[in-house]
Amino acid sequence: MRETKFLDYFLLVTLALIWASAFFNIKIATYSYGPITIAFLRIFFGAIPVILLCYFKKIKIEAFSKDWYWFAAIGIINLVIPFFLIAYGVQKVQSNLAAILMASTPLSASVLAHFFTKNEKINLVKSLGVLIGFSGIVFLFSDDILINKNNFISALLILFGSTFYVIGGLLTLKISNKKNENVTASILIWGFLVLLPVTLFLEQPWNLTPRLDSTLSLIYLGIFSTGIAWLLRFYILKHNGLVFQAQVAYLIPIFGVILGFIFLKEVITSKVIVSLIAVIIGIYIVKRANKTKQI
Repeated sequence: MRETKFLDYFLLVTLALIWASAFFNIKIATYSYGPITIAFLRIFFGAIPVILLCYFKKIKIEAFSKDWYWFAAIGIINLVIPFFLIAYGVQKVQSNLAAILMASTPLSASVLAHFFTKNEKINLVKSLGVLIGFSGIVFLFSDDILINKNNFISALLILFGSTFYVIGGLLTLKISNKKNENVTASILIWGFLVLLPVTLFLEQPWNLTPRLDSTLSLIYLGIFSTGIAWLLRFYILKHNGLVFQAQVAYLIPIFGVILGFIFLKEVITSKVIVSLIAVIIGIYIVKRANKTKQI
């Protein structure tokens, strides 16, 4: 692995900012669009830069190859379901809460990887990290100012959506021998095909009169937070490795809280701060345990 330079850290922070910015943009998109339409258009706009990259790099897209069922399953589990659940949940909760709840993904991954992989078993140190991280999430649910009986289920759905990201990641291991760009393009294509009839039938977006800010946020979500973010992630992984790229998990919830405050004037309570710190510490301990094992 080559020496890490300033540009590498700049790209890492940029990736974290793009992914963190997704949450307040989802919130703005919900002002005009339903959650199914948001998920559909996010996938549609996200597919454009990825498919174009595959075309220019002459990478074959295998969405309809003999492994089509893996691409279809991952597209549904890793894109369709979490995109819908997050958009549905964010309608009634602050975007900064969504950022913290989604930050639990590395913690959920550690638990599920223990049961479904051979070389990612949980140990005492990882258990401590998972316990601290999820304690922060549980503590967040005690914040009566931000989570109440009217949006409790919405918050749970966002947390549930993060679990589908993990399951989708585990399924991706089944086709880990294929190029990342090919896999991403293929699952985006299947996500588009699955959501197209559902969107047209259930939400009929042609009847909408959307606000300009909602439309711009939705386009941004697709092109930047989905398409370009994935391509940037590939670049970082290729040049710096998984351990370096994994550091983005610490930054996303921090940036998510800050951006929600700046753009939407969202309330930051003391419990949000405590929960955020606990989640970041939990992720750090889990990541540290993984790094120590690799050494």
